[in-house]
Amino acid sequence: MTVTIHSFDAALGAEVRGVDLSKPVSDTDFAKIERAYNEHSVLLFRDQDISPEQHVAFSRRFGDLEIHVLDQYLHPEHKEILVVSNVEDEGRNIGVPDAGRYWHTDLSYAAEPSRGSLLYAIEIPHDDKGAPLGETRFASAAVAYDALTDEMKARIENLEAEFSLAHRFKKINEDFDPDAELNETQEEQVPSVTHKVVRTHPITGRKNIYVNEGHTFRIKGLPAAEAESLLSDLWSHIKRPEFVYTHRWRKGDLLMWDNIPCQHIAIGDYALPQRRYMHRTTLKGDAPI
Repeated sequence: MTVTIHSFDAALGAEVRGVDLSKPVSDTDFAKIERAYNEHSVLLFRDQDISPEQHVAFSRRFGDLEIHVLDQYLHPEHKEILVVSNVEDEGRNIGVPDAGRYWHTDLSYAAEPSRGSLLYAIEIPHDDKGAPLGETRFASAAVAYDALTDEMKARIENLEAEFSLAHRFKKINEDFDPDAELNETQEEQVPSVTHKVVRTHPITGRKNIYVNEGHTFRIKGLPAAEAESLLSDLWSHIKRPEFVYTHRWRKGDLLMWDNIPCQHIAIGDYALPQRRYMHRTTLKGDAPI
């Protein structure tokens, strides 16, 4: 089969056709996929049937993998895989249950945030008419940056913001799940960090709005009220419909995204007995520039 790339009718994203990820991908085909990844930020591979080993092996073609700090949700045999699921075992979640309910970029709370993520759909919830639930929305923070006024670009160019995983868990506890837990050891592993509000992509050179409502809690050097207002304006801007691609999941989808130029949110419109079960690998990244 010939690998072909089909752009979405959206600000970002493309489908990769003609590849079976349960089999080795040639260097030529992989190079085409990697170019598409840098160009489109989100790539979709439909109708895949892959093992955890194959998922990890394909992910490693893009670079080293993270072992996620939320170790209670790691795959028991493959620590490179984070389980994302609402399924419970003896009253405890076997995977990350909230599935990214706030707009965010993965691991932006780390000193060296993740470059990207590869999420594989094993079980998808459906409504009583068979329509899939739990869609994921992706926003292009690069296109959103380009659409800012010159005045706003100048205002945010040299600002820095603080990011924290503990902040996200505090929001989760307050908003919908008082039992969501980030233990003391995990919090010590990822203390709050400072990143630029505008992040430049190390490969494409494009500028991106990097602050996100899931992990960003302060802009340094600004009074609290001014910082909150600015963050609110930026977050509202990023998720404007013209910057967003909405993914409606099917079993066998592998979706990968670049955490530098795009943000995402998972829609939690399902509950047990509707089951959602996914595996995610996470690509290591570099300190933002």
